[in-house]
Amino acid sequence: MKKEIVINSSIGETRTAIVENRKLVELFVEQPENERMVGDIYVGRVVNVVKGMQAAFVDIGHKQDAFLHFSDIGDVLLDYKSFIKLSAPVSSAKRSNRRPIPREGQEILVQIIKEPISRKGARVTTELSFPGRFLVLVPNSDVVGISKKIFKIKEKRNLKKIVRGLRPDGFGVIVRTVAENTSENVITNDLNGLLKEWKNLERKLEKTPPPALVYKDASMASSVIRDLFTPDVDRVVMDSKKLYRETTTYLKDVRSKLADRVELYKGKVPVFDHFGIESEFEKCLSRKVWIPSGGHVLFDHTEALVAVDVNSGKFIGRKEPEENILKVNLEAAREIARQLRLRDIGGIIVVDFIDMVEPKNKKRLSDEFMRELRRGRAQVNVGPISEFGLIELTRERVRPSLLYAFSEPCPTCDGLGRVISESTVLTKIERWLRRFRAERKEWSISLVVHPSMAEYLRSGFVSNTRKLMWKYRLKIDVVRDDSLRIEKFRVLLKKDGTDMTDQFVI
Repeated sequence: MKKEIVINSSIGETRTAIVENRKLVELFVEQPENERMVGDIYVGRVVNVVKGMQAAFVDIGHKQDAFLHFSDIGDVLLDYKSFIKLSAPVSSAKRSNRRPIPREGQEILVQIIKEPISRKGARVTTELSFPGRFLVLVPNSDVVGISKKIFKIKEKRNLKKIVRGLRPDGFGVIVRTVAENTSENVITNDLNGLLKEWKNLERKLEKTPPPALVYKDASMASSVIRDLFTPDVDRVVMDSKKLYRETTTYLKDVRSKLADRVELYKGKVPVFDHFGIESEFEKCLSRKVWIPSGGHVLFDHTEALVAVDVNSGKFIGRKEPEENILKVNLEAAREIARQLRLRDIGGIIVVDFIDMVEPKNKKRLSDEFMRELRRGRAQVNVGPISEFGLIELTRERVRPSLLYAFSEPCPTCDGLGRVISESTVLTKIERWLRRFRAERKEWSISLVVHPSMAEYLRSGFVSNTRKLMWKYRLKIDVVRDDSLRIEKFRVLLKKDGTDMTDQFVI
């Protein structure tokens, strides 16, 4: 299987795509106003303890209080001041068989494990961890763990021996899968880097009152390089010189053999256009997805779950009805598994396949669906297919799905419908300008947008309009038009008013 990682960096957002056999299977998006939060550590204050829910709510400085379930509390719950200059937390803390319960007003360190979704705050844990390339450092612990995906017994023993000799007092260490066949020197360097991050956090705690962010994990693109750029990836392509320099420098320190697989894209057309990702990306926001036979799949998001409906659509078929239905269902199962992974849909999911009569066909469909779901990294629990053709499953949810990352609630319909966010419209405008500059030599245009989009482009000391003009060496006059929807824009040549919009839109 050919596997590639493609990274597109623009003013409005950074998008990281994972492509398998030239097919988009995963997409990670980070926007300035909606940065990745999983792994961030906060010093927070407990504001409410609800024993009936077995949970506490912690003020970490966000609009919504974070949710701390008692099961996410470690064996010891220390006030954040106890971590300052504490070289051996485990030996100094008295452990008990009972899980501690936080008290209102207590100031503690928590780490985000699930980002805020809709009206729900972030989910946090008191069991902190610092992921590196090869190791995960666990403060206030004495565990030594080895990834379950390392299967060679001899290699496991060797890695455990190395880590036990390096592990500092008061810290646990977990060896990641990519550490297989890695030298002790490289592992030592990774551990020293993680200990340095811990010391930086300690210094910040001395002068930071709660609630406050005290540790920021890597950006989305950097975390993908750290966690997913493994030897089975053929190449990484990116269009940002800054990110290219940072990535190659990092890889030369931790895995020099992989540094040669990183490429800087220098083409005139956008990198996602070049790899055919842009059209696939647009489809992943659509409610309807077509499958090869002519059938289609519908995705509907509700507060409680995601409903997926399979329809035969245009497909008629030349075989017996049961065989025709089986063909549509198998194609839909593959596409649904890919879309769940691509759209990052989590929580409860109910799939309504077309009804079949034969038990063997139902089993074949269920087995195929399970096989495709296992291709992703998220944990899934799948129930048996029901007599009505329904399959219920739960999928691990860490971040909001792409629908929520790329859109915001409509103020008119109070969230029943959705509109494209302003930062996403900015990205669309930038991609249009790049295509335009690749083919035309014009130097002055009028950009006609919705009034709120015009305000977004003009706001700030160094506005987004000015950034676009500097980047593309193009004079841009922003024009307000009340008749346009927020996601729409038009581009006119200043010299004669020719509308060029449709010529460079995909």
